[in-house]
Amino acid sequence: MARPPLRIDVPKKDQQELRQLMKGGVQQVRVVLRALALLQLAEDSSAPQIAQVIPLTPQAIRRLGHRYQHAGLDGALYEKQRPGAAEVLDTSQKQRIIAMVCSDPPEGQARWTVRLVAEEAVKRRLVPRVGREAIRILLQHHDLRPWREKNVVCRRPHRRVHREDGRRLGDL
Repeated sequence: MARPPLRIDVPKKDQQELRQLMKGGVQQVRVVLRALALLQLAEDSSAPQIAQVIPLTPQAIRRLGHRYQHAGLDGALYEKQRPGAAEVLDTSQKQRIIAMVCSDPPEGQARWTVRLVAEEAVKRRLVPRVGREAIRILLQHHDLRPWREKNVVCRRPHRRVHREDGRRLGDL
């Protein structure tokens, strides 16, 4: 037995907004596809007919229609903000790790590595546990690269290089 056709009443004002959206600049593909599907639903096309023209499944088109009826135009076109994962490190832990990275590396180590920072942060009880990726992102966010020869904290002064005739070549 076939499903009853989905009847959506899209007011002229919303149809004009959808057409403006289509004429406007760059939009996400999913938003444009949803707008096209809503315009087709406004013309009393069925979900399977629309699915033949627009690369959405009939079920997705029906869900879009129901979302439009319950949440309006913005609710149908755009997705809600997703919560994402909780932060691994709080602000004070981040500050303590950055202070540790700005100090000298442990005895026997030439420089800090991401793995070494993670191990030392746990060993020094700055954090109960932390992964390398969290450390990498923290250092990247603060533009720290302690594993490089030119450490963030201990920079060497620039030397000017001159040719034999006294003209300057550049900085090292």
